[in-house]
Amino acid sequence: IDSLKPYLEKGDIIIDGGNTFFQDTIRRNRELSAEGFNFIGTGVSGGEEGALKGPSIMPGGQKDAYELVAPILTKIAAVAEDGEPCVTYIGADGAGHYVKMVHNGIEYGDMQLIAEAYSLLKGGLNLSNEELATTFSEWNKGELSSYLIDITKDIFTKKDEEGNYLVDVILDEAANKGTGKWTSQSSLDLGEPLSLITESVFARYISSLKEQRVAASKVLSGPQAQPAGDKVQFIEKVRRALYLGKIVSYAQGFSQLRAASDEYNWDLNYGEIAKIFRAGCIIRAQFLQKITDAYAETPAIANLLLAPYFKKIADEYQQALRDVVAYAVQNGIPVPTFAAAVAYYDSYRAAVLPANLIQAQRDYFGAHTYKRTDKEGVFHTEWLD
Repeated sequence: IDSLKPYLEKGDIIIDGGNTFFQDTIRRNRELSAEGFNFIGTGVSGGEEGALKGPSIMPGGQKDAYELVAPILTKIAAVAEDGEPCVTYIGADGAGHYVKMVHNGIEYGDMQLIAEAYSLLKGGLNLSNEELATTFSEWNKGELSSYLIDITKDIFTKKDEEGNYLVDVILDEAANKGTGKWTSQSSLDLGEPLSLITESVFARYISSLKEQRVAASKVLSGPQAQPAGDKVQFIEKVRRALYLGKIVSYAQGFSQLRAASDEYNWDLNYGEIAKIFRAGCIIRAQFLQKITDAYAETPAIANLLLAPYFKKIADEYQQALRDVVAYAVQNGIPVPTFAAAVAYYDSYRAAVLPANLIQAQRDYFGAHTYKRTDKEGVFHTEWLD
């Protein structure tokens, strides 16, 4: 940026279209604004295909500066099925890069949930790659219709030059560029329980411990996966578990967007954000319209799980999710994000949690005080009396 300044005039606009940490964007926006320049921190999602056919674009910065570049960004952006371009003004300073960061966190969650579904179908039913491709192809015709499900069905049947199924010879170490980590770090800063997405980050970390895992597999005992029973029934259970897990992941992500919007005064429009994810980007999916509809009906809704459509799915699909997680635990199949989905759902719907005991412990060893359910005020007890 410093190398550009000699060529800039007051009022000129710099667009940063990279995966930039939002706090850096806030700082740059502040510094450049003080010098009379405009800075548009712009999240861009779409991968190689998005570069050719149009991505989802998430610009943040000065609103009047955005208005000047909006015609250009609109022409570049992907177009949803209803003809709407996948670009909208997100908010001030770092809002665009923040939304892209959370998008990437949701992407991590989606990918790990799909990987766990794959692991369950392989471990529980011993499905062949062709059967997996057929299953995912069927899933892609319904509620799970999405870019990631679509490409996964293709991945299962791709062969290398020697005729091997390529996915079967790819090393099981998942890399990362750090944006998932940023999302989780921000959740801790904001006090947001982003458990599923954070588990998906940890899953990549533990996958990278390949040598340790191979060594541990020869030392640590555990159950061997037993057949999961009726094929059609188990496939449907996994499908339902995957869809509800996906809903929990997005509920957490959008809850964090709300917390960040309040913290940084961005006034985010959550329905519009879901709309621009419908095409061009990696997490594009049919069900994003349901998120837009939920916020259109109740803009101030605290959590997407409370929206009528998502509540209905949770009512109908939670038993499948519980059954799948129980099967996985009993059979030694790691499903960290499926398990996180159940734990979050049950914690969120619990009127009473055992945190009262934690508060008592904190007061016992550190005099941190506590509140009571039967009296107003803040209390401390001399526990050793």
